[in-house]
Amino acid sequence: MNFTPIFALQMLIHVLIKVPFKLTFKFKSHLKNNLTLRQFHSQEYHQTSQDYLLNEVQLTLLKYLPLRTISRVWGLMTSLYLPICLRSSVLGSYSRLFDCQLKEAEIDDYRLYPSLKQFFTRSLKPGLRPIAPGDNLVSPVDGTVLHFGRVTEGNIEQIKGVYFTVRSFLGPQSWPSFDSIYNKIYNCLYNCVIYLAPGDYHRFHSPAEWKVHFRRHFPGHLLSVHPSFVGRVKGLFTINERVAYLGHWNHGFMSMTAVGATNVGSVSTYFDPNLKTNRFNWRRKPYNDHVFGGPIGFDKGDAFGEFNLGSTIVLLFEAPRNWRFTVQPGDKIKYGQLLFKQKSNQAKC
Repeated sequence: MNFTPIFALQMLIHVLIKVPFKLTFKFKSHLKNNLTLRQFHSQEYHQTSQDYLLNEVQLTLLKYLPLRTISRVWGLMTSLYLPICLRSSVLGSYSRLFDCQLKEAEIDDYRLYPSLKQFFTRSLKPGLRPIAPGDNLVSPVDGTVLHFGRVTEGNIEQIKGVYFTVRSFLGPQSWPSFDSIYNKIYNCLYNCVIYLAPGDYHRFHSPAEWKVHFRRHFPGHLLSVHPSFVGRVKGLFTINERVAYLGHWNHGFMSMTAVGATNVGSVSTYFDPNLKTNRFNWRRKPYNDHVFGGPIGFDKGDAFGEFNLGSTIVLLFEAPRNWRFTVQPGDKIKYGQLLFKQKSNQAKC
């Protein structure tokens, strides 16, 4: 068979339109028999949460799937140039499948996006997301709140009764200027996990006014981070590839971690051009550190980076004991929306 431009175009249409439709229909029917986000947070689910976890054999087999290669190929596909005549049909189909809000985009015409990647990482209209004022934390992304709470004895709760450790997530405390990860006397350590669906706005922003001291990159696996899957893999966020930026804000320690996932091997940040994710030689080191020449300052809401598709952001931060979250698990949240603020009553960690 001759590899002609017409044949290549037919293959592109098949891959970008027909295959996603088939996979989406299968995915939706699968979800009917799987955990929904609300079920994930229900009392009945939490009472038997351990029954849903994959065992060691299942998890090992899952890790052997070529998900990093698949994600790398997907990244190349999404970077392919789309002829103008195909853009409305391809991008329009994707938008309808995943409920993208094109009207919110700074460029609201499909024909002006030369590739799927450019559409995935689209910017919003200026001023569309007002940033909550005051001394508080705002959501760094558009997404769904999966979990939040206090860190107890160095453990982060993934689901009820299932924990992973701060050390396994962020690595050893070897960075300069941090004698301990938080001030135990006056503050508590908190965490918040926000999931970005494929149809969400894919850029992430600064959650507060803070300074980034260094970056720690963990080249791991690229398992799915869909809410129904988070409830089945213990320590999922410690297994997947992730990029953690660590520093401090007015109330102490602060970190924001972008977690990779299947088809989301590429994570980029606007101020860190040396970051390279989903590389071939990823098993050489458990993590790689990069200390910046000096603290990099961010204001609340500043542009920080982007995913090539939906994924997850994990915030881990120190704050006074009398601060509280303003959201509930399962809530949809927009970037810039109030996430965490001070309450009047003092509380214990």
